[in-house]
Parts: sequence; structure tokens; C-alpha cells
Amino acid sequence: MAYAQPTDGDPPGWRARFKRPDGTWGSRSGFNTEKAAGAWGVEQEALIRRNLWLDPREAEMLFGVFAEEFMDAVGPRLEPTTSAKYRSFLDNHLLPQWSSWPLAGIFNSYVEIEKWLSELHEDYADSSVASIFSLFSTILGAAVKARKIPANPCAGIRVTSGEFEVENLVATPVQALRASMRLYESGLGLAGFVLGLLDFYTGSRWGELVGQQRHEYDSEARAIQIREPLKEIGGRLFKGGRRVDTSRLADLGPRPTSPVTRRRQGGRAKKGRTKTPAGTRSVELPPSIAVFYEELIDSHSFPFVLCSAEGAPLRRSNFRNRYWRPVWDGSDAEHTRSAEVVQPILPTFTFHEGRHSHSTWLAEDGIPEVARRARLGQKMKGIARVYDHVTPLMRRQILQALETRWIGSLVALTPSERTKLGEWFPHLHATFRDGQLETAPRAIAISSPLND
Repeated sequence: MAYAQPTDGDPPGWRARFKRPDGTWGSRSGFNTEKAAGAWGVEQEALIRRNLWLDPREAEMLFGVFAEEFMDAVGPRLEPTTSAKYRSFLDNHLLPQWSSWPLAGIFNSYVEIEKWLSELHEDYADSSVASIFSLFSTILGAAVKARKIPANPCAGIRVTSGEFEVENLVATPVQALRASMRLYESGLGLAGFVLGLLDFYTGSRWGELVGQQRHEYDSEARAIQIREPLKEIGGRLFKGGRRVDTSRLADLGPRPTSPVTRRRQGGRAKKGRTKTPAGTRSVELPPSIAVFYEELIDSHSFPFVLCSAEGAPLRRSNFRNRYWRPVWDGSDAEHTRSAEVVQPILPTFTFHEGRHSHSTWLAEDGIPEVARRARLGQKMKGIARVYDHVTPLMRRQILQALETRWIGSLVALTPSERTKLGEWFPHLHATFRDGQLETAPRAIAISSPLND
């Protein structure tokens, strides 16, 4: 039972003594009266009996020690890309600032947290700050569950104002076609052209597209099967949880696969999976786009369909800086070795915004939300997740809408651009001749500098 004990001093004081859950005695000094010390000790034992007591010694654990314990505990369940991201945030931002702080010190340092957050905002974009702070809050939330601190000090802290969120750009079909043509001419050839089109006409993510292997194409349904996206972690490429050895690409044979069905998504998730269970899906290609994809498959024998001339998978950073940015941003003679000025198509447009454009196109064409989300690999929210389903009619509507947009993009090209496209792809001559372009709606990009 708790009791009070006098302490030496001038003036003399009192120490509270109470029994911890493990049977050892705890104490706290600094009380002016015997009654106050005894009452505090009784309160501690009452909290212990209700399983609400927090051991002050646990709160003295350093943040760096607890963060490593947390990573060791959750790491095996994380995707490699997520684990690498967390490791980067810890090593570059969290541990340099908080490693030597005890958890109790962080709990009682609201102002220090706000100051650190303001410093992050000076150097990084809002989205990056939000991701870093989210991990910090997650770790401290785990400390609360581990009974080391009473509450999460990050709760209620406003990370971003939300007043200057960047609005995503949406490209038109003709802008998408012109960008794809530039990718063809940039040195990527047919692979660049097809990758540009697939970005807009499938809405798939980067890793889902560049990770496509020839055995993952359903030639009957003319659809790509998205099961194991390509992931780049620490400069190394992984497919289905296995590292891709670019020196032995010819040895990468097809892996046993099974049809994509939602009923097979139960059980423990495995490494190398799609971002979410809903992301494992089959994406049908519009007929005209499927022709280009099949031509690309027949043009080489490498396992990855969208690859370099040597058969190596494309790397995102290299592709973005060397090909994607010049295509969309254009160039001038002052900043390039070439004397030719290349007009911009849609400056700052990103590869991921092709996914946004695809969704927006389908919304404009009246495609139901359930069909749009299924094609993008997203899960419906609320009760619609239970009662709304994709029908064959919806899938046909999607392909018809995308095919109409493709024809419209051909209409919007200049005669010289159509001639160039016909030289690259002779099968388009039939499209140019049979009158389809005369009846198709004109879908000219207002913001494009290359309109007729």
C-alpha cells in the first residue's frame, strides 16, 4: 500500500512511495505535506489497478531507439517501396532532429514540434512535409499504444494550410498524341510512342505500365493484366518481389499466372503486389491503341514490352528528365544545343497527370463512377462498394468513348503531322482514307500551340 516518507532538506519534505505492477517500489519526491505525498501514491496504485498507469521510466526511452524498434516490428509487413520511403524520412529528417530526445520530452514540447515543422516548410513542398510529419505522428502514436506516453503530441497540429494546393493539369487527346509523337522522335521510337498513349488511354500508373511483360497481355481480350508492377528501390528494379537482373533479361521467362479475379484477393498479401487489392485488374485497350501495342510486342523479343533498345526496363527519373520534360515543356535555342525552337505542349505536365486526364475524359463522356474506378484500380466508397458493379455494357462504353477521342485527336493534327504519322504507321492510311476523320468530332486542344 502507498505511504508517505519524510525526506531530508531545509525545509524538510515528503516522498510518495507506491508499488509498481512488477512488485518493485516507485517513489516521487517534492511534496510539502505528508497528506499530499500519500494521496499521490494512492492515486498511482489506483491507476495501476485500473490498468491506466504509465511508468515514467518508459517515457524516458529515446525517440531514436523507439523508432528503430517500431521499424523492426512493422517492416516485414511493409511494401519494399514504403519501407525505403520510411527509412529515408527517418535518416534524413526525423532522427537528425529527434533521435536524442526522450519520448516524454517530445510529448511536452509542442512549440518545438511547431518550430521544426515550420523549418521543413522552408525547404520542402507541402506534400513532402505532410509525408514526413505523418511518419513522425505514426511513430508517436505507436508510443501511445505501447504505453510510453499518455497521448500523441502531433494530434491537432495543422501541417499545411491547403490554400495553395496545386491543381492537376488535364491534357486533351491531341496534346497526348503530339507528346507521344515527340517521344517517338526523341530516340525511344515505338516504345516511347506506345508508352505515351497508354498513359492516357489506360490511366495506369508508371510501374504498372513499364512492368508489363509480353506474357501478361491477353491477346483475345486485347487487355493488359496488371498484377505485379515494376518497382524501383534504391536504384534496383523489382518485379513481383524479385530483383530484375538487367544483365540477364533473356533469362526472365514468364511466371505462372492465374486469371485476375476479385475473389482471389483474400489471404495474406505478398510482396510485389499492386498498390491496393483493387489495383490487380485487367485493362482493355481501345482497338486502335491495341494495334500499336501488339506491333511493339512483335518488334522485339525482350520480356518487358516497354523497354529500351537493349531490352532494359525504363527508369522513371531518367525517362522524366531526358524525355518527358523536354516533350511537354519544349525548348529554345538558348538552353539547348539545337538551333531549333521546340514549342511547349503543356508545361509542367507530369506522367501521373495522364492518369488524371484519363479519368477526366471518362467523366466527360458520361462513364459511371464504378466503371471509372475499376479501370483505374480504385475501390468505390461507402455503400456503392457493395451494390455498384461494372457491366459488359459499361466496358464497351469506355472503349467506344476512348476510340472516339483517338479519332478526334487525328482530326486535330495538321496535314504535315498526319503525313508523318502515316509514314511511321502505314496502317493509319486506311483510317485517313475511309472517311472516319470526316465524321469524327474535332477535339482540338485550345492551349496547344500546334493547332490548325
